[in-house]
Amino acid sequence: MTPEFDVAIIGGGPAGTTVGSLLRKYNPKLNILILEREKFPRDHVGESQLPLVCRILNEIGVWDSVEAAGFPVKIGGTYRWGTTDDLWDFEFLPGGKFDPAPRPAKYEGQRTSTAFQVDRAIYDDILLSHSQKLGCTVRQELGVKTVLRTGDHVDGLLLSDGTTVTAKHYVDASGNSGILRRAMEVEVDYPSNLQNIAIWNYWQNADWATTIGVGGTRVQILSQKIGWIWFIPLGPERTSIGLIVPASYYKEQGKSPQELYMEAVKGDKIVSKLTASATPEEVVRTTKDWSFVADRLTGDNWFLAGECAGFADPILSAGMSLAQSGAREVAYAILALERGEYEADWIKSQYSINHRGHIRQHIRFADYWYTAHGAFSNLKDHARNIADEAGLRMNSEEAWRWLGQGGFIDSSGSTDIGFFGSLATKELISTFTGDEAFYEIEGKTHFKLDLTDSEKDWVADLADGRITRYRAYRKGNRVLPLVKAMGWVARFIQEERSFAEIKAGAKSQAAANSMSPQQYHFFWSQCVKALETLVSYGWANARSEEGAEACPRYQADLAEMIHPNRDVAQLVSET
Repeated sequence: MTPEFDVAIIGGGPAGTTVGSLLRKYNPKLNILILEREKFPRDHVGESQLPLVCRILNEIGVWDSVEAAGFPVKIGGTYRWGTTDDLWDFEFLPGGKFDPAPRPAKYEGQRTSTAFQVDRAIYDDILLSHSQKLGCTVRQELGVKTVLRTGDHVDGLLLSDGTTVTAKHYVDASGNSGILRRAMEVEVDYPSNLQNIAIWNYWQNADWATTIGVGGTRVQILSQKIGWIWFIPLGPERTSIGLIVPASYYKEQGKSPQELYMEAVKGDKIVSKLTASATPEEVVRTTKDWSFVADRLTGDNWFLAGECAGFADPILSAGMSLAQSGAREVAYAILALERGEYEADWIKSQYSINHRGHIRQHIRFADYWYTAHGAFSNLKDHARNIADEAGLRMNSEEAWRWLGQGGFIDSSGSTDIGFFGSLATKELISTFTGDEAFYEIEGKTHFKLDLTDSEKDWVADLADGRITRYRAYRKGNRVLPLVKAMGWVARFIQEERSFAEIKAGAKSQAAANSMSPQQYHFFWSQCVKALETLVSYGWANARSEEGAEACPRYQADLAEMIHPNRDVAQLVSET
C-alpha cells in the first residue's frame, strides 16, 4: 500500500513543528502531516528559552514572526540559590549590556546571544501556522487513538475520528503523552534521584523585576526552604509563576496545591512585592517534574522527538532547547534517509546517541546544581553511576568533582554542560558552592593526544539541511569528534606539544583563516576548553617541565558572565 504521507507527526508543539518546517524548507516535495489533538491556541508550561532556540527559529524562517509578537527578550537570569539570600545575575550578553535598539529586530548582533520568554499559547500557534504556510497539512482537534504496528514497524495511525493515516516515516512529538513511544513499548530510565512536582499559575499585571533596553528582562529563579520559584514575564500583562518542591515534601504537608503555592508566593519577599497589585488566573496547574530519558529514540520507521524522548529538570531553562534541537536532528535524519545518504542505521544511531547524551548531560548538571540547595537530597553517591556510564572508573568523591567540573564532549565537538560552557560552569559552581574550581591543565607545560585502546568512528555534523560525516575516535562510551576547535587541538597534539607551541599554532591557524581579533579570541577560548576537556576525559596526557611556559589558571570574567545583582536587590530593599 502506498503511504498517504511521507511523514506523519504526532503533536503540533515546538518539537513537531520544528520537524515539519525543516523538512518542508529543505525538501518541499515531502508531504507532511501534523496531527494535534488540541485546538490552538492553548496554554503550556515551559516558557523560558536559551539562545540556541533562536538559532533554530532563524533556520526555520519563523524568527520575524516570533519577534513581531513582542515577547520579552531574555538576557539572562537572576538566581537566589545556595546557602544565602544573595542574588546573582547570570548574563547572556557581556555585562548584561542590552542596547536599547528598536523592535521588532532582525536576528543579528546582540539578538543572536539572547532568547525569548514566550507565552506558549501564542508561540506554539505561531510555529504551527508557519509549518502550515510552508506546506504541511495540519489537522487540529484530531488525536491518535491507536498506533497500528507489526513488530517494530508502524503500519498506520487510527485517529479519533475513525479514519486511518499511513506514512513512510512517523515522528512522536506528543510530549508527556508519548503516544507512539508507549505503543512501541519503549522503556524509560529515570537517571536522577530528584523527584519533584511543579505547581504554577499565570498572573495578570504583575510587575517586572527588571526592565533592560527595549523589552529586555531576566527570569527570576528564587530558592526557598521548601524548593524554588520561577518568575517569568511573558508580556506586558501576563507572568508565569511556578513552584518546584520535592514530591515527598508535598505528600508530607497534606495541603492542596493551591494552598502550598499561595503560601510560597506570599512568603517570598521578591515575588510577593511583584504580585502585590496582580491577579492570579483561576486554575492552578500541577505536574510531576521527574527527569527521564527513553531507552531508544528510533525504530524501523519512526522517531521520538521533544519531551516524549526525555525531560530534564527546568532549573536551567533547557526544556525547549532540548525539544527543538532534538527535533532539528530528527528532521536532518529524515532528510538524509530520503536522499539515501549514508547507512540508515548509522543515521538513526547518531540521533539517538547524540540526543540521549544531551538529555542525560543536562540531567546530570541539574542534579549537581541542586546539591547546593538544602531541601533536596544529597546526590554524591549518584555521581559514581554517572561516571560509570561515561566509561570512567572513579569513587564517589572523584566522580563528584568530575561531574561539577566538566569533562563532557558531544558529537559536535562541544564541551558544554547542559548548553553552558564547561569552564564558565566550573566558575559558576564555584561561586555558588564556595569550592575552588579545579583545572586539569593549570600549571601543565606539555600535552599529547592519547588514543590508546580507541577505535575509529564517525560523527555527524548538521548544517544547511545536510548531514556531513566526520572522523572520530571511540573508547567505550567516550567519543572524540575531530571537528571544530576540538578537532584542531586533538590533531595538533598528536605529537607532544608545549603550551607555547599550542598558542603559536592557534595564532597561525587564525592567520591562515583570516580571523578577526574577535574571531580569534573566540577560537582560542574554544581551544582552551577543548584542551581542558581532552585531559579531563582521558583523551590527552599532560605533564609539567621545569623552565617551560605553563598553562595559566583560567580566568573567567565573572563580572561579564555572573555578578551580584543590583536592580532586584534594590527593589527588595525598598520594601
